[in-house]
Amino acid sequence: MNLAEKIADTGAGRWVTVCSVEDIKPEDVRRWEFGGHIYAIFRSPEGEFYATDDICTHEHAHLSDGFVEGDCIECPRHGGRFSYMTGEALGAPVCIDLRTHPVRIEGGKIEVLVP
Repeated sequence: MNLAEKIADTGAGRWVTVCSVEDIKPEDVRRWEFGGHIYAIFRSPEGEFYATDDICTHEHAHLSDGFVEGDCIECPRHGGRFSYMTGEALGAPVCIDLRTHPVRIEGGKIEVLVP
């Protein structure tokens, strides 16, 4: 059982379909809104999918409008960078990590575990 399945088993949320895997190209990001919350869904160069909160922890900017390179997202407002795989803030001006969310692929669809 992977981490996402363990979290789902605790009743900590529910899986919600975001889009098809073909809808997000490698090294790209897509904004997704659900239940009053805004998420950023990423596809790594290796084809793995990740989800974080979409709003930068430094200032109110949509990270999904930023630049993706490798495993990093650069905020479009002040150039702060985060690892979208772990949520780690990678340097000034950002110093607070992003919240990440479990992702799985079911039947060619990307699903995110939402609270």
